[in-house]
Amino acid sequence: MKALLIIDIQNDYFPKGNYPLWNTEATLSNIEKAIHTAQSKNIPIIHIQHIANPEKGISPFFNQGTEGVAIHPRILAAAPDAPVIVKQFADSFLNTDLEKTLEEMGINELLVCGMMTQNCVTHTAISKSAEKYTVKILPDCCTTVDEMIHNIALNGVSTRVPLVDSTDAIV
Repeated sequence: MKALLIIDIQNDYFPKGNYPLWNTEATLSNIEKAIHTAQSKNIPIIHIQHIANPEKGISPFFNQGTEGVAIHPRILAAAPDAPVIVKQFADSFLNTDLEKTLEEMGINELLVCGMMTQNCVTHTAISKSAEKYTVKILPDCCTTVDEMIHNIALNGVSTRVPLVDSTDAIV
C-alpha cells in the first residue's frame, strides 16, 4: 500500500513567511491535486511538520508557537484528518513516529513530496529507514530556494530514487 508523505508545507516557506521559497504557488496547487487524487484512490496522506528545536535557540524559521511553523492552511484543508508527524531533522524518520505510523498503516511504498527539495525531501527519500520501502519522489510537488538548486538536487538523488510525476505515481 502507498502513502503520500507531504513534507514541510509550512507558512514560513510562503510569501510573508520568514524564508519564502521559489515556485510555492504552483507547488501548493500540485500538492493539493495530488492529495485529492490520493484520497480518491484511498491512498493515505501523512503530513510532516518541522519544528525547530527550542533548546538550540531561535531558528531563522519554523519556531514553535509562530504562525510560520504552521502547516499551510490549504494543505490542512485538503487533508484535515491526516496524521501529523513532527520532526526536528531533515530526515523525517529520525527521532519521529513516522516508521511506526507507516507500519500501523501497512505501507510499503512512499510517494515523497514537499519542501525543500535538496534537504528534507531528499534526506527522507534516501534515509536508511526508508530502504525497506519502495520510494518515489514527485518532482512536480517539490520546491526549494530556486529552480537551479531544485534541479541539481533532483538530478543528484535520481540515481537512488525514481522521480515520477504525481499524475503517474498516484494510481
